Amino acid sequence: MSMAQQRKEARKRRHLRVRRKISGDANRPRLNVYRSLNHIYAQVIDDLSGHTLVYASSLEPALKDELQKTGNKDAARAVGEMIAKRALEKGIDTVVFDRGGYLYHGRIKALADGVRSQGLTL
Repeated sequence: MSMAQQRKEARKRRHLRVRRKISGDANRPRLNVYRSLNHIYAQVIDDLSGHTLVYASSLEPALKDELQKTGNKDAARAVGEMIAKRALEKGIDTVVFDRGGYLYHGRIKALADGVRSQGLTL
């Protein structure tokens, strides 16, 4: 197994360990984050019904046009602000933060800061 595969498997194990404790419901849904090399994705999920309530990513044309790069902290903060605005429009004001097995650092922290800056409580 290559080093990249080991890293990916370790992240998946961390994510499953965290998911045993964290679950979102209708009152306080889960804000899930996925980070790839070039993009960042976030979605607000109601785990009881299994539905995604709100979604945002750096792939969206509105963000892609205004950002120079989509895989950096600026893009992550913009995605965080966008998902927070969409969640607040749907009446969601508090979420459980699921960092997806990633360290709370860099792009993940920038996304969380962007969410908080718009008034959504983590």
